[in-house]
Amino acid sequence: MPHFLQSGRGHVGTAALGCPVERSSTALLLGALVALLALTSACRIDMHVQPRQNPLARSDFYTDQRSARPLVEGTVARGDLRADTYFYTGKIGNNPGDVMPFPVTKTVLERGRERFNIFCAPCHSRLGDGNGFVPSRGFSRKPPSYHIPRLQKAPLGYFFDVITNGFGIMPDYASQIPPRDRWDIVAYVRALQLSQNATMADVPTGQQIPSQPPKFAEPGTGATLPIPAPGNNSAETPASQKPASSKNETK
Repeated sequence: MPHFLQSGRGHVGTAALGCPVERSSTALLLGALVALLALTSACRIDMHVQPRQNPLARSDFYTDQRSARPLVEGTVARGDLRADTYFYTGKIGNNPGDVMPFPVTKTVLERGRERFNIFCAPCHSRLGDGNGFVPSRGFSRKPPSYHIPRLQKAPLGYFFDVITNGFGIMPDYASQIPPRDRWDIVAYVRALQLSQNATMADVPTGQQIPSQPPKFAEPGTGATLPIPAPGNNSAETPASQKPASSKNETK
């Protein structure tokens, strides 16, 4: 008979044989792992499969059976409070205003020129005369020149409204140009009108003009550069301002 059985400690010997004790430990360990796996997988399912409604799906919870709910009445998205009506419409009541909603500085005009050359010049040209690249390629209607009397007298709010809502076959640019940039463009359009129609009477008293404006054979468009007139020199005195005797001497 084995010695460990003769010692009278049969229960120890049974454990030493390794059967009952090892099986119970393994079963407990496997049970704990299964329980842990079940708990963790259940959490993942809850995170990935949640109660929700598909867009525009039917819902029996609401009386109108629409799962997509309208905005709460009276709420405004952050940054969309348009308290300054004139800034966002260019109108005073139903009429276009003729004032800028902020001071016009060099920075404003530079920004307006940049935005104008990107969005407006392809049709209106960089001179604003309507001879842009798009009309030169067979566009159905040529844009009007900014330098006609009607548009020279148009209020500033009129240009802002046209950029915002479009006019005729011109589409609106509200989604492409923010309101501030629209006003910058309006300021530049007014400066462009002044630059193309200014006279010596518009020069402030005491301000020196460095040279006479150059003469061009072709003014150019938004797609082409201006072509200087033959013998043009901005430093020379225009022939129209030379005395009559000098004209006779050249004959």
